[in-house]
Amino acid sequence: MSFNIQPLIRTIPDYPHAGIMFRDVTTLFADAEGMKQVIKQLAELYKNEEFDLIAGIDARGFIIGGALAIEMGKGFVAIRKKGKLPANVISEEYQLEYGSAIVEIHVDAVAKGQKILLLDDLLATGGTAIAAVKLIRRLGATVEHAGFIVDLPELGGGSKLAEIGVKASAICAFEGE
Repeated sequence: MSFNIQPLIRTIPDYPHAGIMFRDVTTLFADAEGMKQVIKQLAELYKNEEFDLIAGIDARGFIIGGALAIEMGKGFVAIRKKGKLPANVISEEYQLEYGSAIVEIHVDAVAKGQKILLLDDLLATGGTAIAAVKLIRRLGATVEHAGFIVDLPELGGGSKLAEIGVKASAICAFEGE
């Protein structure tokens, strides 16, 4: 039987905008057993998949991505918000459920032909993850899998990732937004 992490995730209504039910994983991260179980469950999900590097999306994707990279003996790549990376970058703009943003990756972060496992804390509309996949693919690497702690299936992010050839998996799901 798998450890249920869902009760450790705080829900904040109307954040960052009215009508949004924000699923806050910082409470999960603060729980030692919860954090351990997140990494254990992600490692189990991807133990039979072939990939060279783990890419995490700014900022909570760094936490699980870095920890999973250590657990699985892989390198880690940061996909950051605009203006945070110091060397040459490429950028991708995307729409959020409550606005727009830009993510960037160093041009030398991944090599042509490498397989990348993409990680972030939450899958909603898929905009952030799709932008990250586009960045990685523009550099010649591939993304077949994207892992998340939380999925909000009613927002359709998993379907949108599937449309671009990426299988999305999450440890838990919340109904509604």
